[in-house]
Amino acid sequence: MTEVNRMAEHLFRHESGKMLAVLTRVFGFSNYDIARDVVQDTLLAALEQWKLNGIPENPTGWLYTSAKNRVLDRLRREKKMAEISPDIAYEFQSEQQMQQHIDQLFLEHEMEDSQLRMMFACCHPSLPPEAQITLILRTLCGLSITEIANAFLSNDENITKRLYRAKDKIRSTPIELEVPYGDELPARLDAVLKAVYLLFNEGYNSQHPDQLIKQDLCEEALRLGTLLSQHRYTDLPKTAALLSLMYFQASRFDARQDDEGNIILLANQDRQKWNRERIGAGIAFLNKASQGPEISSYHLEAAIASYHARAERFESTNWQAIMYLYRLLEQINPSVMVQFNKAIATGFAEGPQRGTEALQNIKGLENNAYYHTALGDFFAQLKDSNSAKLHYETAIQLTKSKAEWQLIWKKIEML
Repeated sequence: MTEVNRMAEHLFRHESGKMLAVLTRVFGFSNYDIARDVVQDTLLAALEQWKLNGIPENPTGWLYTSAKNRVLDRLRREKKMAEISPDIAYEFQSEQQMQQHIDQLFLEHEMEDSQLRMMFACCHPSLPPEAQITLILRTLCGLSITEIANAFLSNDENITKRLYRAKDKIRSTPIELEVPYGDELPARLDAVLKAVYLLFNEGYNSQHPDQLIKQDLCEEALRLGTLLSQHRYTDLPKTAALLSLMYFQASRFDARQDDEGNIILLANQDRQKWNRERIGAGIAFLNKASQGPEISSYHLEAAIASYHARAERFESTNWQAIMYLYRLLEQINPSVMVQFNKAIATGFAEGPQRGTEALQNIKGLENNAYYHTALGDFFAQLKDSNSAKLHYETAIQLTKSKAEWQLIWKKIEML
């Protein structure tokens, strides 16, 4: 991949959502497709011109200027004033006013405000929950159809249909770009937080065959979570709990792979490479999250992550406490993946036989590579090499990641 292509991919991840949020405020949420067209045209123009003339000194500034000019040209040339959001149309009485207002919207604090508005517009109650999260991941976070499908354990066709239906609903439903408050806030904030966490997870355990960790996606999730924590309506304990969880997880980036890209399991990671500043941020946000009576799933997951982060050695991890927390988590947020993680914790807390039994009682993970790898690990500890090999071989067939494939193959060789 050329330097221009790498820069374009990086900017698409980090800047397309920002520009889209701003331009949606210009055109209105019902005209979301128009804003998206302008953003895509801007990114394509950047790719073409930078290949010819080289990357500019300030590529982000180049993108913003190009996007602003394209909006003004569209409004000026085609006289499409009807496309402008009614909320700001009164300010566009002259071309100078248009220019000034669009320049204002591209200021840093206005862009942050636009992204918050966009997140909550995507989570309007008129849209189905899965469509809400899909829209955020697609519009604000720049995830591809395939990445979103992986995050939902779905396929490209289903995600494409979901997006099409969501866009059709947006065109026919008056949805305001604003951060809700009062009774409207809790449900919509839950959807926003879930989307941010899905974004982080896709970066932390990417399904991309050549890239186990997409750190830029995790950084974007942390950035969006921070925006939520800085707004008076969304600075709530569960927001802090999610940030705590993500910071604890992100602290291990540098220890998760060796120089050749091979996976280093938690038990074998050099804990000196864990980022102490991020662990400190995780602890601070966990303390902040404890202020109030609410206990969300993010509180429990962050508490679990804190036990890992604070253990000086893998052997000193308090697995009994982690198992207990997973039992609580299963009560408030029952899911097959919570059952899976609880089974792993059970195996470490009470022995591989109990872990194997707990895993075998789970239904619905027969096609999950992590499930079969975990079973293989427990059978290996029980000296049942035949069963371990069977599950490892199944896991190899199911994984899409080269790094995971290599790790599982090493486990088979060690048998």
